[in-house]
Amino acid sequence: MINTDQLEAALGYQFRDRNLLVLALTHPSIAHEAGVGHLQQHNQRLEFLGDAVLQLVVTGELYARFPSYGEGPLTQARAQMVNRIALAAHARRLNLGAFLILSRGEDSTGGRVRTSTVADAFEAVVGAVFLDGGFEVARSLVLTLFRDSFGAVNELPNLDNPKGELQELLQSRSPEPPRYEQLSASGPDHNQQFESAVFHEGVELGRGIGRSKKLAESAAALSALQTIKAAKAMKEG
Repeated sequence: MINTDQLEAALGYQFRDRNLLVLALTHPSIAHEAGVGHLQQHNQRLEFLGDAVLQLVVTGELYARFPSYGEGPLTQARAQMVNRIALAAHARRLNLGAFLILSRGEDSTGGRVRTSTVADAFEAVVGAVFLDGGFEVARSLVLTLFRDSFGAVNELPNLDNPKGELQELLQSRSPEPPRYEQLSASGPDHNQQFESAVFHEGVELGRGIGRSKKLAESAAALSALQTIKAAKAMKEG
């Protein structure tokens, strides 16, 4: 069994059943490498469970914090907090990739740093914590890990026009406008997914994904606004 002491310390949670954590770290490529006839378990079921736990925790917190907002803005805010890019960022802060159990092929092709792989593992770890410690333990863990991007936020940005709000906010400090850059486009023509980033004065402020370039840029602006407002609230606190 791998040594998970450092990861548990980073999580702030010690598993009663470490087999659950090991399973959460086991990539599906291990099963493919074992071949037909080997019943090698992997983390996809825990990923499925963890996704549901994350959705519920974040939904509950948004609902409680922002009673004046309707379903639409709350849904958009939640989507920004639990998308693949955001979850991968949390995974990297935990150095989760170093603990993954991968096939030789997956390891050699960059699996430890791949956004989808570490994001899936993050969800699986949340699922493992839920099974090991219960919902309240998992909820506390999620809110602690999301503290920088969520815990200090006291208001939602203008979700109808996040690009406009971001430009207004930044140009109150500097005449230079934000700059958007498309990072990737994937999927078939009828169902493409775009990823964009927003920069200001050479610094990346946020990333976002969407089904069009415009939506991806709006998501990036929303991510930047949340980060800026969280940093401001923590500084003032």
